[in-house]
Amino acid sequence: MSQTWNQHVVKKENKALVLDTIIKRAPISRATIAQITGLNKGTVSSLVSELLDEKLINESGTGESSGGRRPVMLLLNEKAGYTISIDLGVTQILAVLTDLRGTIIIEKVQQFENDNLDVVQTHLYNLIDYMITHAPTSEYGIVGIGVGVPGVITTEGEILLAPNLGWKKVPLKQMLVDRYKLPIIIENEANAGAYGEKMYGVGQLSNELIYASVSIGIGVGLILDGNLYKGLRGFSGEIGHMTIEKDGRVCRCGNKGCWELYASEKALLEQAKELGFTHPTITSLIEACENGNEKAIRLFEKIGDYLGVGITNIIHIFNPEQVIIGNSMQIADAYIIPAIKKRIEQNAIGFNKDDVHIHVAKLKHHSTVLGIAAFTIENFYLTNRESIIATTE
Repeated sequence: MSQTWNQHVVKKENKALVLDTIIKRAPISRATIAQITGLNKGTVSSLVSELLDEKLINESGTGESSGGRRPVMLLLNEKAGYTISIDLGVTQILAVLTDLRGTIIIEKVQQFENDNLDVVQTHLYNLIDYMITHAPTSEYGIVGIGVGVPGVITTEGEILLAPNLGWKKVPLKQMLVDRYKLPIIIENEANAGAYGEKMYGVGQLSNELIYASVSIGIGVGLILDGNLYKGLRGFSGEIGHMTIEKDGRVCRCGNKGCWELYASEKALLEQAKELGFTHPTITSLIEACENGNEKAIRLFEKIGDYLGVGITNIIHIFNPEQVIIGNSMQIADAYIIPAIKKRIEQNAIGFNKDDVHIHVAKLKHHSTVLGIAAFTIENFYLTNRESIIATTE
């Protein structure tokens, strides 16, 4: 390996370090970057000049002087490129275009009733095409596309099983790569939701975080020791399919007595119909509660209690500092959270309410898409460094 090549690799590593420091600490001066990274001021100045030429950062105003000339401050150029992020649900697709700070620029929703793969695929492509067409002009254009899916996703981006969509072995990543020729990320929607809340939402201060995505089904995203935990092949978090009734009803996954059969939006609406509610929705049931309907109130309490059963199991296994309830059921927080807390307090071993904080998602229905955006943005900034290291001989 030549000395010149070694120097080239070191320079790329240092450049990535400078960019990462600006991303995390902006607004920041060149002198402060040198102090934080340990690089000399000349090296920092040279690398900053390259990043300015590449339109990845901007200069903006001046900072406070420490005795000499006021320093020029550096900022991330969040308009250098854009991400397309998708939350592929069971009855709708949410698509957003974000800048490199994760700020949503465009948002579009497509409802669907037929979950046939070809039908949903057409909706998905139409949404992505719309975002590409309407994205502002930028230096790097669309830097990647990401999709959050309610199912078991392999590390290769294949949907191994999405029970509530009725899909098996769908090579979604390859399908999108073939069509768009862009970096593609396919992730479990609960994992993405957990990461979204960790990066931008209510979980920013937690290193041990459990995100329960409660909708038609239940998925769980795990942040352990500050990092997303995915397991050996990316299958972690399928806790919605843990058995809580050993001889219970049959689930679409093929198991019996799954948690989501008793604590999900689907369970809520099915039981509401049995109680005589006509065409119930979460919103209409909440309105019934607000009007003093005891049946609706008790139904939410029952669902909340079952949620508490599963969350208690999660607390016993992972001992988190925070549990976040996200997705569609979060809007019923006034009725389900007290029941969840009550069940946890009754059943959790050594439970201290000051140790485990129960919250609803701060990002509301954007948790998953902003988590996906964060994955894509990180991938964009890391790609050049990883490619240099991978080709070093």
